[in-house]
Amino acid sequence: MQPNLISRIPVLCRLSESALSLVAGLLGALLTTGFAIWFLKAENEYVIGFLVALAVAVTLSVSRLGGLDHVGRAFKEHEKLMNGAAVCGVLALAAVFREDHFTLLMISIVLLYMLAGLGLTIQFGYLGLVNLSGASFLGVGAYTSAVLLAHTAVPPLLVLVSGGVMSALVGCLLVLPVLRTKGHYSAVVTIAFAILFMSFLQVNDTLGGPQGLATGEMALFGWGFNTGVELENGFYASFYLNYLLLALTLLVIAFALVKRLERSWIGLSMDAVRLDETAAACYGLSIARWKVVGFTLGNFLIGMAGALYAMMLGFIAPANFSFGDSLILVSIVLLGGIGNPWGLAVAAAIVVILPEKLQMIQEYRFLLFAGLVVLVLLFRPDGLLPRGMRTYIPGGGARS
Repeated sequence: MQPNLISRIPVLCRLSESALSLVAGLLGALLTTGFAIWFLKAENEYVIGFLVALAVAVTLSVSRLGGLDHVGRAFKEHEKLMNGAAVCGVLALAAVFREDHFTLLMISIVLLYMLAGLGLTIQFGYLGLVNLSGASFLGVGAYTSAVLLAHTAVPPLLVLVSGGVMSALVGCLLVLPVLRTKGHYSAVVTIAFAILFMSFLQVNDTLGGPQGLATGEMALFGWGFNTGVELENGFYASFYLNYLLLALTLLVIAFALVKRLERSWIGLSMDAVRLDETAAACYGLSIARWKVVGFTLGNFLIGMAGALYAMMLGFIAPANFSFGDSLILVSIVLLGGIGNPWGLAVAAAIVVILPEKLQMIQEYRFLLFAGLVVLVLLFRPDGLLPRGMRTYIPGGGARS
């Protein structure tokens, strides 16, 4: 009995470490949700500044004690449970702030930026393809939804898909010159497209010109999303809650798709192309094909985010999709950690919510984003939550 017990000690240790990581992960999700509620309820800028400093200090302390390593292990070993905890955290925020229009709008924008960031993650993180015109593809989806809702009888749910499809089709045209360039030159191509797209919107009176264009509302099964939720028992919720729940649903589906893509042979091929195009070509991989696939799929997700973004705002203009907004999307991907979808949640919350809560830095938000990107590139070049190393599990495919 004693030798058997001794031989089981390593297994028991691994089980205890796994359980400890799970507890740390769930506790981290609970504390993060509680802090988010506290932060979003705060109104005084000094209190908000204190909370920001507190969050930084606690995060650094926990990181030094190895707590973040346990949380990261929980997401790897208990992924479904941790994903469910994250979704429950968002639902808890929605329940607490169900009557607060502005807070629900901010949370919804964070979710949509995460959805668009997943598209850039496929392009940047998996394929190594630079796209500095993310806001332009967001605009393609937004204007597609505005035109279809105003002039056709296409169901709004199909309008969302149409926004993604149109964005993907435009991306297919842009990818042609991108394939003929490399490195900085391909980035210049996407910058040129962003400038051309902005100019096209401003001179096109059919699309409202510089004044913009009104958009229709989202509707499902006869329920208009611009109608607040009101029950007989006195329960009331802002109409933004409808958009938040739909954005969360789309994000969950896209997140599952991107993670599945990453762990498949498609993601493995994209990683090979990103790491060394010459070596990948020598092993028979079609560089052009995978770039087209990654660019198209990424722009499809961005276009869907843009379509719902337009419906939620009710009005869009060229100023909503400027080159500066493209840089915001890029900064979210860089800050979060290139190739790590979970990093988008942290970065999008920082980029969207912090300037809104601290109005004194609102005019300097681009300076703030630039400074954050520089600091991350200097001291943490892999981002706040770096992508884990890919490992191969026999019979289970590739995993990161």
